[in-house]
Amino acid sequence: MTKTIPFIDGVQPGSESYSQVVEANGLVFLAGQVGSVGGRPETYPADFNAEVRATFADAAKLLGDVGLGLEDVVRCVVYLTDFADFAEMDTVFREVFPSDPPVRATVGVASLARDCRVEVEITASR
Repeated sequence: MTKTIPFIDGVQPGSESYSQVVEANGLVFLAGQVGSVGGRPETYPADFNAEVRATFADAAKLLGDVGLGLEDVVRCVVYLTDFADFAEMDTVFREVFPSDPPVRATVGVASLARDCRVEVEITASR
Protein backbone atom coordinates (compact mmCIF):
# COMPACT_ATOMS: atom_id res chain seq x y z
CA MET A 1 0.00 0.00 0.00
CA THR A 2 1.26 3.44 -0.91
CA LYS A 3 0.21 6.12 1.55
CA THR A 4 0.87 9.79 0.90
CA ILE A 5 0.05 12.93 2.80
CA PRO A 6 -0.37 15.68 0.20
CA PHE A 7 0.85 19.21 0.78
CA ILE A 8 -2.10 21.53 1.32
CA ASP A 9 -1.48 25.26 1.11
CA GLY A 10 -2.23 26.83 4.48
CA VAL A 11 -2.04 23.54 6.38
CA GLN A 12 1.18 23.16 8.28
CA PRO A 13 2.32 19.51 8.12
CA GLY A 14 2.55 18.05 11.59
CA SER A 15 0.66 20.96 13.17
CA GLU A 16 -2.01 18.55 14.42
CA SER A 17 -1.73 15.06 15.88
CA TYR A 18 -3.42 13.80 12.69
CA SER A 19 -3.32 14.50 8.94
CA GLN A 20 -6.06 16.55 7.27
CA VAL A 21 -5.80 14.42 4.11
CA VAL A 22 -4.30 11.00 3.40
CA GLU A 23 -4.23 9.30 0.03
CA ALA A 24 -3.85 5.54 -0.36
CA ASN A 25 -4.46 3.28 -3.35
CA GLY A 26 -6.56 5.81 -5.25
CA LEU A 27 -8.71 6.74 -2.26
CA VAL A 28 -8.53 10.11 -0.52
CA PHE A 29 -9.53 10.30 3.14
CA LEU A 30 -10.41 13.60 4.80
CA ALA A 31 -10.14 14.02 8.53
CA GLY A 32 -13.38 15.01 10.22
CA GLN A 33 -14.46 18.41 8.93
CA VAL A 34 -16.47 21.06 10.71
CA GLY A 35 -17.81 24.24 9.14
CA SER A 36 -16.03 27.51 9.73
CA VAL A 37 -17.09 31.04 8.87
CA GLY A 38 -15.05 32.45 6.00
CA GLY A 39 -12.48 29.66 6.39
CA ARG A 40 -11.38 31.09 9.72
CA PRO A 41 -10.66 28.34 12.25
CA GLU A 42 -12.42 28.66 15.58
CA THR A 43 -15.28 30.69 14.00
CA TYR A 44 -18.45 28.68 13.48
CA PRO A 45 -21.95 29.55 12.21
CA ALA A 46 -24.65 30.04 14.85
CA ASP A 47 -27.41 28.70 12.57
CA PHE A 48 -27.48 24.88 12.13
CA ASN A 49 -28.32 25.02 8.40
CA ALA A 50 -25.43 27.43 7.83
CA GLU A 51 -23.15 25.16 9.87
CA VAL A 52 -24.00 22.15 7.69
CA ARG A 53 -23.44 24.18 4.51
CA ALA A 54 -20.13 25.53 5.83
CA THR A 55 -19.05 22.01 6.79
CA PHE A 56 -19.56 20.72 3.25
CA ALA A 57 -18.01 23.89 1.77
CA ASP A 58 -14.87 23.38 3.88
CA ALA A 59 -14.74 19.72 2.84
CA ALA A 60 -15.16 20.72 -0.82
CA LYS A 61 -12.29 23.19 -0.52
CA LEU A 62 -10.03 20.53 0.95
CA LEU A 63 -11.00 18.12 -1.83
CA GLY A 64 -10.28 20.86 -4.37
CA ASP A 65 -6.83 21.33 -2.86
CA VAL A 66 -6.02 17.76 -3.94
CA GLY A 67 -7.68 18.01 -7.36
CA LEU A 68 -11.01 16.41 -6.48
CA GLY A 69 -14.57 17.59 -6.00
CA LEU A 70 -17.71 16.56 -4.19
CA GLU A 71 -18.66 14.44 -7.22
CA ASP A 72 -15.69 12.19 -6.32
CA VAL A 73 -17.02 11.41 -2.83
CA VAL A 74 -17.85 7.72 -2.38
CA ARG A 75 -18.51 7.63 1.38
CA CYS A 76 -19.60 10.17 3.96
CA VAL A 77 -20.07 9.72 7.69
CA VAL A 78 -22.09 12.49 9.33
CA TYR A 79 -21.93 13.02 13.09
CA LEU A 80 -24.79 14.93 14.72
CA THR A 81 -25.05 16.05 18.34
CA ASP A 82 -28.84 16.20 18.07
CA PHE A 83 -30.63 13.67 15.88
CA ALA A 84 -33.59 16.04 15.75
CA ASP A 85 -31.43 17.92 13.20
CA PHE A 86 -31.33 14.92 10.85
CA ALA A 87 -34.00 16.18 8.42
CA GLU A 88 -32.35 19.58 8.04
CA MET A 89 -28.93 17.97 7.51
CA ASP A 90 -30.46 15.56 4.99
CA THR A 91 -31.98 18.43 3.01
CA VAL A 92 -28.57 20.08 2.68
CA PHE A 93 -26.94 16.71 1.92
CA ARG A 94 -29.36 16.22 -1.00
CA GLU A 95 -28.41 19.68 -2.34
CA VAL A 96 -24.69 18.96 -2.00
CA PHE A 97 -25.06 15.55 -3.69
CA PRO A 98 -28.01 16.05 -6.10
CA SER A 99 -27.30 12.89 -8.11
CA ASP A 100 -25.32 9.72 -7.56
CA PRO A 101 -24.88 10.42 -3.83
CA PRO A 102 -22.20 8.61 -1.85
CA VAL A 103 -22.98 5.96 0.72
CA ARG A 104 -23.63 7.57 4.08
CA ALA A 105 -23.80 6.71 7.72
CA THR A 106 -25.29 9.20 10.16
CA VAL A 107 -24.25 8.82 13.78
CA GLY A 108 -25.66 10.53 16.84
CA VAL A 109 -22.97 11.58 19.32
CA ALA A 110 -22.98 13.26 22.72
CA SER A 111 -20.64 16.05 21.68
CA LEU A 112 -18.15 17.17 19.04
CA ALA A 113 -14.93 19.16 19.21
CA ARG A 114 -15.28 22.92 19.53
CA ASP A 115 -18.99 22.58 20.41
CA CYS A 116 -19.88 21.98 16.75
CA ARG A 117 -23.21 20.32 16.01
CA VAL A 118 -22.17 18.52 12.82
CA GLU A 119 -18.97 16.95 11.53
CA VAL A 120 -18.37 14.99 8.34
CA GLU A 121 -15.78 12.38 7.51
CA ILE A 122 -15.30 11.92 3.77
CA THR A 123 -13.70 9.34 1.50
CA ALA A 124 -13.25 10.18 -2.19
CA SER A 125 -11.89 8.24 -5.13
CA ARG A 126 -9.54 9.33 -7.90
